[in-house]
Amino acid sequence: MLLFPTLDLVAFAWFCGVWLAYSAILEWTDYGAQSLNSQANRFRSAWIEEVSTRDVRIADTQIMASLHSGAAFFASASLIGLGGVLNVFGPSSELLNTLASLPFGTHTTPQQWEAKIIGLVIIFAYAFLKFAWSYRLFIYAAIMMGAMPPANEQGTPRAQDYTDRTAQLAQEAACHFNQGQRVTLPLNGYPK
Repeated sequence: MLLFPTLDLVAFAWFCGVWLAYSAILEWTDYGAQSLNSQANRFRSAWIEEVSTRDVRIADTQIMASLHSGAAFFASASLIGLGGVLNVFGPSSELLNTLASLPFGTHTTPQQWEAKIIGLVIIFAYAFLKFAWSYRLFIYAAIMMGAMPPANEQGTPRAQDYTDRTAQLAQEAACHFNQGQRVTLPLNGYPK
């Protein structure tokens, strides 16, 4: 006898297939190159280039602060989701009977329930790690922005190298943030 009914296995395969296809489309196709995130990446590079031309960077530091605050919010939301999922890890027979009595509910064994919960734990943990790493990279980018050479050095090899590295770090932070969002979008129902 199978541990999971065929419908559960089909649903799991569908979820994994759609998740991988969605990520592949956004990462490696022309469609992904025209996405909002790709366009934001181009604007982010142009923005960092413009930062190097300004002596006063107060507005730029505020923008960077809002970027890493967004990453912190999503990281904490993922952690709360992880805690909520772990809270229902060991199901009681009363909970399983209640779920089975719902419309479209099916009888679930405790082993099936725990395996499904472990899947959600993996998803939320992955999202948390992506958002937390994004937060850290945004902070590093903010530090690099603060130490950027003054505007009168713009165009020098040193300043250009520094600007390129800062833009690359900000891009990497945004990439991890976007990967964290992609894993949680199917769970929270936001439009893609």
